[in-house]
Amino acid sequence: MRLYVGNLSFNTDESSLEQLFASVGSVASVHLVRDRQTGQSRGFGFVEMADANQGRAACDALNERQFEGRRLTVNEARPQERGSRGNTSSAGRQRRDARW
Repeated sequence: MRLYVGNLSFNTDESSLEQLFASVGSVASVHLVRDRQTGQSRGFGFVEMADANQGRAACDALNERQFEGRRLTVNEARPQERGSRGNTSSAGRQRRDARW
């Protein structure tokens, strides 16, 4: 089960996040979202738990929990909507197309 983890400290790293979630269950992967230019954390990421039961347990145990000075938001990650990466939104395409 893939979980969204928000409101992370900009100092949080993958290792500390993995340790936090490992206290609840088996962690399959951890991915912090970073700024492409600076490499700075954007304050959110994704944790994949081994199964749905462990994912739900992690949500229950860690949502709104204080971690590194911040109150976490933990919930099931929603699938990424088509066109939601970078400048590929329909509004962005319309603006670009209007120039041609």
